Amino acid sequence: MAHSAHPATHPAKKTATTISIVLSFASVYFFWGSTYTAIRIGAAEMPPFLLAGTRFLIAGAILLAWCRARGLRLLWPPRVMFITSLIGLFLLSGSNVALVYAEKTVPSGLASLVLAVIPLYVALAEMVLPGGEPLPARGWLGMALGFLGLAALVWPSLRTGLAGDRTRLLALGVLLAGAGAWTVGSLLSRRARLPINSFVAAAWQMLAAGAVNTLLGTALGQWPGFHVNLASIGSLAWLITGGSLLGYTGFIYLLEHVPVAKVSSYAYVNPVVAVLLGIVLLHERPEPAEFIGMAGVVNAVFLLTTAQVKAKGQPRPMEELEQLPAE
Repeated sequence: MAHSAHPATHPAKKTATTISIVLSFASVYFFWGSTYTAIRIGAAEMPPFLLAGTRFLIAGAILLAWCRARGLRLLWPPRVMFITSLIGLFLLSGSNVALVYAEKTVPSGLASLVLAVIPLYVALAEMVLPGGEPLPARGWLGMALGFLGLAALVWPSLRTGLAGDRTRLLALGVLLAGAGAWTVGSLLSRRARLPINSFVAAAWQMLAAGAVNTLLGTALGQWPGFHVNLASIGSLAWLITGGSLLGYTGFIYLLEHVPVAKVSSYAYVNPVVAVLLGIVLLHERPEPAEFIGMAGVVNAVFLLTTAQVKAKGQPRPMEELEQLPAE
């Protein structure tokens, strides 16, 4: 969801305080990690397109109003608006709808760990695309460890699927396809190098994805399955405020004040938070192979992200984190 920002569109940077940095890290770690739990709850009460649609329509409208209040430029040339919206469709329609669909069947902790391999997908794609960059040895170690971890994660579901119950196997396939959609959106975002402010871009991406998701859900006749109750309202409220607003603003704040290598730590902290919340709040019980896979994936993402940061020296922070999933 991150984009390169044009210097003229940013307000003056203020000095960061220790408490503000700590609170921002806590916000990114906890709120983004908890979105998987909230989606698991919401997926039981709302269809995928409508859950993702209403979430991003409301969050996008709030964020756009906030950008307007700060005096940021909202409207850009048609090409910029089109590419921004297209990125939003890949990131927040393809990827997020797939996540909601998968979490109707797949435990939230397992879903978070499967999506944690997105940096591996992006790194592979970057190597084969024109102008891509090779991985250092540390990155290749992370890549190998990550795919071994992914194999351990999906093995219990694969075993169940081969025995005849293919429901979870299908859900994992959809989730991996969603990871592919996020990868495409991330690569498009990095290579487009749009001049639009990051907050404004995020608002338009949410609005575009929210509108398309809601229209598709309506066309598919999903509204009768949209249950308005305490669980659904609570899930939506948490995803809008914690996931889409507080988590993202904390993320941007950290990018402006903290080295990118430290900010990227959320990519391997969030899955751990999601797994722990799933165990405590949803009574999920991961299998031993899934714990092994979690250790492999988390360490792989750490190795890969730190290898890329070291290899590129002093990267532009927003570009460096575009490849990482932000729920």
